[in-house]
Amino acid sequence: MTTGQEMFDVVDDQDRIVGQARRDEVHARGLKHRAVHIFLFNPRGELFVQKRSASKDTFPGRYDSSASGHLESGEDYDACAHRELREELELEIPLDRFRKHFKIAACQETGWEFVWVYSVQGDDHPVINPGEIEAGDFWSRARVEAMIADHPELCAPGFVRVYQEFRRRKL
Repeated sequence: MTTGQEMFDVVDDQDRIVGQARRDEVHARGLKHRAVHIFLFNPRGELFVQKRSASKDTFPGRYDSSASGHLESGEDYDACAHRELREELELEIPLDRFRKHFKIAACQETGWEFVWVYSVQGDDHPVINPGEIEAGDFWSRARVEAMIADHPELCAPGFVRVYQEFRRRKL
């Protein structure tokens, strides 16, 4: 299935499923749907930041969360978080190592996605999937915050929104 043909659950303002639509239609019409963002931290507290592939349909070449992605139709948030970490960073991490932090309501910054935010901390060694990610490395929180403050245009808007909420909650 090509990227634009992926099927997503379309949801209402309370994140209840009201139908399904293809990815390209969901994005073109600004329909509410679901996604996850995962922050991968190393033992020093540094965050793995990815640079999105130039071939991505949204925000190509911009900095983003360690891993993120849409829920497939019928998939739950936890399963998606596990799958995205495996698909983007080739990490097979058991769900009991994930911390589920908070949910952001669908808004313009998230691309009309309801987003659950997770984190994983450990001595994991990501291997980037070049179909999804151009590059990635562990950054200090100071570096992440400087990038967001000084050059937000180089970051995916969803990453900026999620990271700022993560920081606001002092996580």
